[in-house]
Amino acid sequence: MNKTMAPPSRRTRQRGVVMIFCLIVLVILLAGGVAVIRSSNSALFSAGNLAFKRDLLNQGELAVSTVLADFQGSGAMAGASATLTSSKARNYSAVQLATNTQGIPSALLGSDTKFGDVGVITNDMTGATEDVKIRYLIDRMCNAEGAPTSANCVQAMSAPSGGTADPKGGPTALTSSVYRLTIRVSGPRSTQVFMQTSFNKPDL
Repeated sequence: MNKTMAPPSRRTRQRGVVMIFCLIVLVILLAGGVAVIRSSNSALFSAGNLAFKRDLLNQGELAVSTVLADFQGSGAMAGASATLTSSKARNYSAVQLATNTQGIPSALLGSDTKFGDVGVITNDMTGATEDVKIRYLIDRMCNAEGAPTSANCVQAMSAPSGGTADPKGGPTALTSSVYRLTIRVSGPRSTQVFMQTSFNKPDL
């Protein structure tokens, strides 16, 4: 006796369609979850890099305070004649140094041998940890050694103490030569951060 099979009911067909839609939705949710996780990891990585960079910049401030103390008061470079000629022992150049397109002196970008032409490696400072090294260079914004003049140096003008600069016979304005301090902070995983600032010292 032949038996005939009845076609699947409409309810059974609808259940099959629902399952397909559920699978599609699950795939979309899975893809979205993976994207969110990757985005979160990238954000954490970027935040970690920014914090690491900020930490190295903060440690580089050690060189700023050291150099400024050297150029002020009774510091070794505070005297009128101390800055007229280059001093390799002080990482100081009385002539503006050659730089790259970003304004960083080439001596800080090259090897220790290249740096040794204008500075002393033993002047390098150690940061908060042994793997952080701080190296710096100071160069005067002049195109020649010797006494600074408006013709060969970048100078700032300021009024003398106790009076004002008056071109009609009043007190003569004081000149201050401009100096550039460039700092390289080397950290773990071959990381390097560069800092640069300028300051003036009166030409007494």
